[in-house]
Amino acid sequence: MPVFKTPFNGYAVKFSPFYEHRLAVATAQNFGILGNGRVHVLDLSPAGPISEFAAFDTADAVYDLSWSESHDSLLVAAVADGSVKLYDLSLPPPSNPVRSLHEHTREAHSADYNPVRRDSFITGSWDDTIKLWTIDRPTSVRTFKEHAYCVYSATWNPRHADVFASASGDCTVRIWDVREPGSTMILPAHEFEILSCDWNKYDDCVIATASVDKSIKVWDVRSFRVPLAVLNGHSYAVRKVKFSPHRGSFIASCSYDMTVCLWDYMVEDALIGRYDHHTEFAVGVDMSVLVEGLLASTGWDELVYVWQHGTDPRAP
Repeated sequence: MPVFKTPFNGYAVKFSPFYEHRLAVATAQNFGILGNGRVHVLDLSPAGPISEFAAFDTADAVYDLSWSESHDSLLVAAVADGSVKLYDLSLPPPSNPVRSLHEHTREAHSADYNPVRRDSFITGSWDDTIKLWTIDRPTSVRTFKEHAYCVYSATWNPRHADVFASASGDCTVRIWDVREPGSTMILPAHEFEILSCDWNKYDDCVIATASVDKSIKVWDVRSFRVPLAVLNGHSYAVRKVKFSPHRGSFIASCSYDMTVCLWDYMVEDALIGRYDHHTEFAVGVDMSVLVEGLLASTGWDELVYVWQHGTDPRAP
């Protein structure tokens, strides 16, 4: 399956919601500690290698990105200098970024576009806050500040236009409704830092959390005293977790143990696939919404893999 070599260390990968052959990759020089960043937009060809459609350089590491749900050419990037940058692929590189939003006071670590309303996005930052933005405003609409430590991930509910969740180093996940003054729920999901969370695409009350404690937990927010499932199998911190857009009980994860795992949290032997193609920390994973079973991952080995579940990512 196709592989793409990036000049810098991979941090995040996202499939386009509009084109089944397109994906974007966030990368950072020197493992994201110091140096430049680059956003790659890549195109898959049916038989040949992955080609680069566009690339945008930044002065600092790019930690995450999100495709617009309303414009097929628009991309949001979360950057280590705290900025949030908007790129328009329909414009030449000198015209990009079309907007650079400077409000976070520390690293911007996550970006997620609203899939329901499609006019807004949220960013999570190491300044302990989440910010809500719309495409047409030069300043944020609102800042959500309750977490006591870095916000590593913030993600919209797939059904409710006003609801999102945030995962933090303070060991909690908070559920927010933008119409309410504060968070509507605090989930003490792990005893160690929570690095990622994602909503089930078929049950809007189910959320998965991934932690430094090496586990993934699945929760029903209506009764969160006990998790629906605890998924053990990674040997180091779980960096990202992602629910399948096609199968309600399928979850993909990636970890500092260099593996990408696929889980079915509804069955007893939940681990249904383990891929050990990366030779450094695996920090980015995504599942295509347009092609069932198509996975992508990236890591600190400067490689981007795209493969069909059940096949070897390294196979030519």
